[in-house]
Order: sequence, then C-alpha cells, then structure tokens
Amino acid sequence: MKMLRACLAAALVLILVLAPAAVVAQERGPRPAGEFALEVTLPEKTVVFLSGNGNWDSAFDTLVDAFKTVYAFMDKEGLKPAGEPMMIYTSADDAGFSFQAAVPIAAAPENPPKGDMSVGPAPTGKAYKFVHRGSYDGMENTYEAITNFFDEKNIQSKDMFIEEYLTDPRSTPEGELVINVLVPVK
Repeated sequence: MKMLRACLAAALVLILVLAPAAVVAQERGPRPAGEFALEVTLPEKTVVFLSGNGNWDSAFDTLVDAFKTVYAFMDKEGLKPAGEPMMIYTSADDAGFSFQAAVPIAAAPENPPKGDMSVGPAPTGKAYKFVHRGSYDGMENTYEAITNFFDEKNIQSKDMFIEEYLTDPRSTPEGELVINVLVPVK
C-alpha cells in the first residue's frame, strides 16, 4: 500500500504539472455494470528482464528504452515472447522507482543474459486487475482510483505492482495504450 500511495503522490505532482486529460480505466470486452477491479491469479511465468531505476518525469521514455533493450537481447538469442511485456515496479517513492522491464518467454535461454539483464520468475498469486486506456501521463487517475478501491475494500497490497502492456509501448501512439495494472495482494 505504501508503494501505491507513493505512486499516487508522484501522480498528483504530474497532474499539477502536466494537467493531462482524464482517462477511464476499463476492461477489454464487457464487464458487469459498476465493476472496476477483477480478482485474478497471476500464473507462473519465466521472464527475461532488465532491472533499472527511473524518475516519474521521464517514466514512459524509461520503460520504452528498457523494453528496447530486452527485445534486442531476445532477438539476438532467437527468443520469442510467450506473453505480454510487463513493467514490474519493485519500489517507488515521490522521486522515482525501481523496475524490472520483463517479457515472458517459454524457457530460459541457453546463453543467459549478464549485468542488469536476468531470467527468472514473474510474480505469482492473487492480484487485482485494473485496465487503463490512453496516455501514460493519464495513468495518475487510474492509480488514484486503484488506491481508493483498496482503501474502501480494506485490502492490503504487496509492495509492488505490475503494468502489463496489451499494446506495444515501443510502437503504439501513447494516446492509444491499453495497460493492465496488476496489484498483487497479501
């Protein structure tokens, strides 16, 4: 919950600075009326990922650059994605965040990456899924609604959250992004 609150604080700063348009979180396809969150179980997945740090002012550029690095490694090794790319936020505060830019793969590569790149398991277990449509700058509204949802339901989240990109952030116009926000819970 601390990380969600930190993200909300950072998001409010961006709202005041950038004044983005409002974005409504919604699911692809129909949902029951009034349903904002879906309880899901995150399955076991092997991912290749790049660990790094960023600041909120350049968050989108940071994630795009990180995914370019991950996909370049995958191309070099002949690895094919086995799912949607995801940004796993491992810590966050008002100034910035630590992340793992991850892409699911069917199996670990013969030549594992070195340095800031690794292969390992993605987070698993119970989580809540929310959907954001629109620009990355507009996600503050989504995160504010997520924080309110957890507060109202008195649900405790783990100290991480995941953005799963249903549209490729490397090539999709920013205003057309579709992102699942997955929040693992205790």
